[in-house]
Amino acid sequence: MEAMALHYWWWILALLLIAVEVVLPGYFMLWIGIAAGVTGLVLLVVPGMSVISQSLLFAVLAFLSCAAYWYLLRPKLMRNEPGDARLNRRGEQKIGQRYVLVEPIVNGRGKAQVDDGQWLVSGPDLPVGSMVEVVGVDGTTLLVRAVE
Repeated sequence: MEAMALHYWWWILALLLIAVEVVLPGYFMLWIGIAAGVTGLVLLVVPGMSVISQSLLFAVLAFLSCAAYWYLLRPKLMRNEPGDARLNRRGEQKIGQRYVLVEPIVNGRGKAQVDDGQWLVSGPDLPVGSMVEVVGVDGTTLLVRAVE
């Protein structure tokens, strides 16, 4: 055991910490494991470091790697995509789209061809074949306006 270089112990610790992260995910053991691996690399380059210096270096690297994750990487990973808010609300996804009426709008009600189906529309009275733009949604009815 004494013949084994000290930097190998840091790499073994790094692998154990990363293995703990795989078994019990939470992100922090990964970053502390990376700090242990970097400490092993530094010890490979500077083999004469004392145990106290190694421990301090490891503590500083662990703190820096966790802080880098928390303040730099995590906000990028937690960013919401623009379409997520309307994912399961199909009607709201149609806002701003233009469609052709397949039934005239009479007394504020009609139907428009939307993709491969027909949707109820509500808006000003218009004849069949008129182009309309969706401006809102009321339940399963699209609120439309005439497009010139």
